[in-house]
Amino acid sequence: MSNYHQTLRVDTTGLPLEWVDYKEAAKLYAVDQVVYTLGNNLYTIYGGINAVSGERSSITVNSIIATSGRTKHFQDKMNKYTPPLNNQTLFKRDSYLCMYCGIRHNKRELTRDHITPISQGGKDNWNNVVSACKRCNHHKGGRTPEQAKIELLAIPFVPNYAEYIYLQGRNILADQMDFLLGYIPKSSPIHHRIGLEKENQDFML
Repeated sequence: MSNYHQTLRVDTTGLPLEWVDYKEAAKLYAVDQVVYTLGNNLYTIYGGINAVSGERSSITVNSIIATSGRTKHFQDKMNKYTPPLNNQTLFKRDSYLCMYCGIRHNKRELTRDHITPISQGGKDNWNNVVSACKRCNHHKGGRTPEQAKIELLAIPFVPNYAEYIYLQGRNILADQMDFLLGYIPKSSPIHHRIGLEKENQDFML
């Protein structure tokens, strides 16, 4: 079974929760935690033959599944959620662009740059880091952009929970993307950067 496409798991109110692979998705179906489904059918998983009926069991997995077990308290918690910072999601947040030279790179050529260096009291958090190519990061060194006389091309931001789900996704399908966009504020830079997604495919590996 291919794990090329992931299933988007949401709660019963539609709040995006996480991406799950086909094994986890099948388990959720099997234990009757799937309340309803959205989007298109991704694949059908076949099991064994029923000894009584002679029929083969099967589970058809959708691209979006709503599961039970989440509450309003969880939704309130997600409204205040700050996602963990890692390079993979940072580079995707910045569309694999160096935020100093503006050139798109693959992830092997990118680094995490602290706008205000740690040595000058800067923090290792979403609001103080951007993607930078190795050349620009080396040139900037332990200086701020102003001190290095280079321009910061975009203001960093902290992704909300839905944005973070998007940033974690791999090979996101059109119906999943449409669903996620409904939870991403219209003012979010993510909307503009999603438009660059197809251009980025060659740089994500």
